[in-house]
Amino acid sequence: MLMLIIGKNIIIFNCPFIYSDILDYKNLREIVVNNRISWLIHYSVLLSAVGEANVSLARDVNITGLHNVLDIAAEHGVSKVHAELMGEHYHHRYGLDFRCLRYPGITSADSQPGGGTTDYAVQIFHDAVKTGKFECNLRPDTRLPMMFINNVLRATLEVLEAPAETLVSLLFLLADSWPMVLDNSSACSDWGWKHNYGLPELVQTMLNFTASLPKCSYA
Repeated sequence: MLMLIIGKNIIIFNCPFIYSDILDYKNLREIVVNNRISWLIHYSVLLSAVGEANVSLARDVNITGLHNVLDIAAEHGVSKVHAELMGEHYHHRYGLDFRCLRYPGITSADSQPGGGTTDYAVQIFHDAVKTGKFECNLRPDTRLPMMFINNVLRATLEVLEAPAETLVSLLFLLADSWPMVLDNSSACSDWGWKHNYGLPELVQTMLNFTASLPKCSYA
């Protein structure tokens, strides 16, 4: 049983939930084999700022951890680019059904900013509610693609469920209707991707949720 507490809401999923270490290959393999897992969604990485502060750990988690997952997946059926290239190699060499989503910056009201290079986009809303202002170090003409967490989750599920024969590419770029966007034409044509949270909806949702947090959250 998995229970998530998000703000004032408690969400319960009737499914097994197991903690593991991405560097513990033996334990990861046991989990996959014993639970007959057929989908592996790899999110175990250290974000940019945290990785810069601990390069050795980032190398272990982001690269060795990736190899652990790829090796397990193959047996049963610079790190971001490394992951994509290795995934394609495993696909062509071993027939691994590898699918990769390249996300833009992700915004979510459910968690505090935590070390990513685009976390300022979340901090903006917390500071706006707390102090009414935010000091941004970007130039006024700088544009970065962002994506709301609801779109991220839906896109991930959709690409996993898409029939393999409809996917021309293994790597898909995602972005919403922001001033500058990534080329997501492959995602649109291969599995019908279309965002449902644009900039206005994202801003309103973030402000509403952040404003509803208890004041102690900002202490």
